[in-house]
Amino acid sequence: MSKRGFKNHPYIPNSVPEVQEEMLREIGLSSLEDLHAEIPEELRLNRTMDLPPAILSEFELRKHVERILARNKTCKTYLNFLGAGCYQHYVPSICDEINSRGEFLTAYGGEAYNDHGRFQALFEYQSLMAELLDFDVVNVPTMDGAQAAATAIRMAGRINGRKEVLVPKALDREKYLTMRNYGRPAVELIEVDYDIKSGRLDLSDLKRKLSDRTAAVYFENPNFFGVIEDMGQEISDLAHSAGALSVVGVDPITLGVLAPPSHYGADILCGDLQTLGMHMNYGGGQAGFISTRDEERFVMEFPSRLFGIAPTTVEGEYGFGDVAYDRTSFGHHREHGKEYVGTQAALWGITAGVYLSTMGPLGMKEVGDTMVKNAHYAKQRLAEVPSLRTDKFSGSFFKEFVIDFSETGKTVAEINRLLLEKGIFGGYDLSKDHPELGQSALYCVTEVHSKEELDQLADTLNSIVNAGGNRRAE
Repeated sequence: MSKRGFKNHPYIPNSVPEVQEEMLREIGLSSLEDLHAEIPEELRLNRTMDLPPAILSEFELRKHVERILARNKTCKTYLNFLGAGCYQHYVPSICDEINSRGEFLTAYGGEAYNDHGRFQALFEYQSLMAELLDFDVVNVPTMDGAQAAATAIRMAGRINGRKEVLVPKALDREKYLTMRNYGRPAVELIEVDYDIKSGRLDLSDLKRKLSDRTAAVYFENPNFFGVIEDMGQEISDLAHSAGALSVVGVDPITLGVLAPPSHYGADILCGDLQTLGMHMNYGGGQAGFISTRDEERFVMEFPSRLFGIAPTTVEGEYGFGDVAYDRTSFGHHREHGKEYVGTQAALWGITAGVYLSTMGPLGMKEVGDTMVKNAHYAKQRLAEVPSLRTDKFSGSFFKEFVIDFSETGKTVAEINRLLLEKGIFGGYDLSKDHPELGQSALYCVTEVHSKEELDQLADTLNSIVNAGGNRRAE
């Protein structure tokens, strides 16, 4: 245990030999190795571990980590057109300022965090989010949007006692797997085709697969291909006609421009909060939301925490606390919780609340309008590039759209590698999960992209796909 002349580890008090001996005597052991007596010999590493020399100071460790991080290619230095569930949006500096405050950042459980206003901050987030969604009840965030979708369909199954959930084939496969794995054995997923021309949900296939076993119809707006589902009311009506619920996944940053799903028959809303003031954080930093009407049959099926406001024993004073706490696995009867709920992404709820309060209704409309204009300009410029197909789907889109590279003679993987050499992250490769689309990629354009950057993308792609006679012979 000695380090640089110390008879014990300088930062671990219990490494003092006399202290260790006293602790071992107390539990009836003679050495630290006795703690591992029950571990079979074949599972033990009976040799010295091949480790690099120890880093013995904080500043040396910092330099070591920074050298590793410097190898990363980030969206701060590269142009980024990736989306498909994690997006590059502008994050107002106030979001980072508030969510880094100690009373929010380090508070985990117990009385400490409500004393510092965390309950109130989350109630304010729920209220702002409910206004954006034009719905009544919003939960404390789940870990991500995929979990929110999985929980939403399980809620639907508990509400009407059915087992089948219809989901679109035009769905992020990772989200699909999360929903399938989390839903099992309570619900079974059945895929519904999309219209190959428009990219929207195929209503004929939906009608064929609806039955009295259907718990819910889940769809997204915009969908995974970026296409706006403008038949949302028809989909909800079909679900309701079969006694099923309409569950809609939505990107909340679109709702300054697009109508919320509560306006076209949705019973349960869900989605990811990452677009509301969260950095991409190496592809993570997600948080999911669920929202319903203020009806007991919905509220009592939420597994996650809900915060409400109520008067206290002091006249004129109000407090913030859990609503129907015992329906959660945090309650007095853990095994009776609607679902097991572990650590939630509550900090991101506070961040989203800061973002929404900063933007306001006009700000949300402005950012939405900017994205629509930028994305349509980008698609227009890319349509001018020979051998690129930008008309894969005819449906309207918001910030994401599909580009077909099949006529270029190159794969999406090849094109993305060449783009990376030019300092550009290309679109999400759809060829693996959706081979029926050929060599297609999903491109995302947001408010952070300038006209010059979109022109740069078009010019760079033109030089890549049309250099040296790479165009596939017709």
